[in-house]
Amino acid sequence: MEIFLQADTWVALLTLTFMEIVLGVDNIIFISLVAGKLPEHQQKKARIGGLALAMITRVLLLLGITWIIGLTKPVLTFGDFELSWRDIILLAGGIFLLVKSTLEIHHKVEGQHETERNVSAKSFGLAIGQIVMLDIIFSFDSILTAIGLTTEIVLMIIAVIISILVMMIFAKAISDFVNKHPTIQILALSFLILIGVMLIIEAVHYHVPKGYIYFSVFFSLSIEMLNMRYRKKND
Repeated sequence: MEIFLQADTWVALLTLTFMEIVLGVDNIIFISLVAGKLPEHQQKKARIGGLALAMITRVLLLLGITWIIGLTKPVLTFGDFELSWRDIILLAGGIFLLVKSTLEIHHKVEGQHETERNVSAKSFGLAIGQIVMLDIIFSFDSILTAIGLTTEIVLMIIAVIISILVMMIFAKAISDFVNKHPTIQILALSFLILIGVMLIIEAVHYHVPKGYIYFSVFFSLSIEMLNMRYRKKND
């Protein structure tokens, strides 16, 4: 463990951890929405269990990093356009987020009752499966980005573990806040639509700087917080 005696190691670890936490924002939002549909006594179990399985999955993916890199090689060719397994996975994940988020917004706007619209969502196993599946999709970008920051697998694994633990600590507070305010739910679902579009664009080889996306989300959230404060003062 001589690498931990070097200053560059700690800088890389802090950078990786920060990156994992930032990239985990969309995970927490998705988990909040999915877990919020479960019976109250299962919500905490879904959040913690989903994140724990996500952590194990991400660590296993890091240990198979050679395989991950291999997924960037083209498997389908259409003239000059090439698709790798990574592109196909991102495309499928983007379409899934678009469809699921659009349907959720539709249900909320139409005002369907919880009992009518959440029959399938109240399956604990389904909720966990959705959380893990989305985490795997989001993991590809974070892992490939991590490779550009360091070649030390142990640092990547430590960063993943720390970031997931941070998510576990704040997941309930974020989940309660999102599920308590309908307008925040709509904003969160819109954010997931934005992420879905980004995944699809990335899948067809157009890079979208994530800073623009996160800035737009935080800006929208700031405006909504002001609106909530205004409505509260005038109630």
